[in-house]
Amino acid sequence: MATAYLSLGSNSGDRLQFLKGAIKKIEESAKISIKKVSSVYETEPVGHKEQGRFLNLVLQVQTSLDPLPLLEHLLAIEDQMGRERKAKWGPRNIDVDLLLYDNQLVHSDRLIIPHPQMHKRRFVLIPLAEIAPQLLHPLLKKSAPQLLEGCKDKSMVRLYSEKI
Repeated sequence: MATAYLSLGSNSGDRLQFLKGAIKKIEESAKISIKKVSSVYETEPVGHKEQGRFLNLVLQVQTSLDPLPLLEHLLAIEDQMGRERKAKWGPRNIDVDLLLYDNQLVHSDRLIIPHPQMHKRRFVLIPLAEIAPQLLHPLLKKSAPQLLEGCKDKSMVRLYSEKI
């Protein structure tokens, strides 16, 4: 079994319910087991700023799926939940990103692990630091708290609710 970290976000509709729904669908898979769930954070949008605030969290999961099949499974969950891909960084009811998969490095046209933007995003690093403060980024060899110290992203990230 591999350990993976997933970032979940929502900024349209009932944001908290979409996060809960995605967690439920992930839990339903016989090949994925959720081990840790961060608190929920409300965050400013990154990229396209003219949209609603996000709710974000990070999950630690164990899985028997290899990285690409795991990604495909997560994309299928987004589709089942009605995710529409209209604009890059646009509003979305659910977004599930594969951040890390053990210490593996993956670089293909479909998937890059570690997620290429994770070290630049407070909305990922803060919940990741909460549930895995000792975990090292496999390329940068720094923990999430260390990455936060050097992060140039100054967008608002505030606690929304304790774990769901």
